[in-house]
Amino acid sequence: MKNIDIRMAGVGGQGVVTAAHILGTAIVNSGKYAVVNPFFGAEKRLAPTESYVRTSSEPIYDRGEILYPDIIVVFAPEVITLGKSHTIPFYLGLKKGGIVLINSEQPILSEKDKAGLDAIGAVVKYVPASKIAVEHTGTALATNMTMLGALCGTVDLVDLDLVMTAVEERFSGKAKVVASGTSAALDEAQKRNFEKDAKMAEKNRTAINKAFEFTKGQS
Repeated sequence: MKNIDIRMAGVGGQGVVTAAHILGTAIVNSGKYAVVNPFFGAEKRLAPTESYVRTSSEPIYDRGEILYPDIIVVFAPEVITLGKSHTIPFYLGLKKGGIVLINSEQPILSEKDKAGLDAIGAVVKYVPASKIAVEHTGTALATNMTMLGALCGTVDLVDLDLVMTAVEERFSGKAKVVASGTSAALDEAQKRNFEKDAKMAEKNRTAINKAFEFTKGQS
């Protein structure tokens, strides 16, 4: 496995940081290395939020912001349409041939953005992650789960079963990670949406699988 650097971008309250922690946990549990760093800016709901995941088969010493990602995962269309991003344009620094995965039911890139991404040979994929989340869990709060599934269906980062295990650990309280106030609040909000943790985990698994299948079918 070569080094893969992932920049996740969204807005506060979407669980971008939670998703990054879950992905990092799954990768580490697979026997590889991962480093996760969140960046909040103003830590409030709907404010721009980013999280960075570095993965490798060898020890990783870099920390902090990822300036030149291989993959950009856009959790909220507003990152692009309203400029709710710490990076302008949102794809700044994307490596040649890089991948952009966008949560949207339809194309939302401007002609300028399309031209910029075409110039570096970027691959752009859309996934209706929020729609899948609502359909299979009853809440858009699970969009972070469906984006994880979509990412794993797009790139061979880690076995999907390990992602499922990391999700269960996260929401059962077994995961040894430190969450921000916003991230922890999201976890609690998700728990309140279901009568039992087991029911929540099962719905999350279904949603992750559906998003995984959606992007896998596009490959």
